[in-house]
Amino acid sequence: MDAQKNLSELIKNMTPKLNDGVYVFVTLQDYNLVDRTDTIAEFKEAEGLTIIIEKDKADRLNLKYNYEASWITLQVHSSLEAVGLTAVFSSELAKYNISCNVIAGYYHDHIFVDKKDAKTAVDALINLSKAH
Repeated sequence: MDAQKNLSELIKNMTPKLNDGVYVFVTLQDYNLVDRTDTIAEFKEAEGLTIIIEKDKADRLNLKYNYEASWITLQVHSSLEAVGLTAVFSSELAKYNISCNVIAGYYHDHIFVDKKDAKTAVDALINLSKAH
């Protein structure tokens, strides 16, 4: 399957999927505190390692967090060179006062929204897709 670059096709075919579970963002100084097979994503910053992990796993490890998120995957295979997709869907979510934290994977874009906004976010993305 070839990665899509055409913005109109990306929006039309994004097919948002709400993944099960609640996810949290945690920052760590000691990278060995968490088994990397338990993380959803990680990013090295000057201040420490940011990880995204299931809330239940973070709780079992006594990790501190202050944001509980739902994870939405756009199921279209978006190219890393595609221009404008993030701007379009983040602008749409902003209309509903929904903050989104975006991670571009090799195949898909992943959006983390406050867990209380999950249904509204998915509905907004589906409506955006249908409008194209």
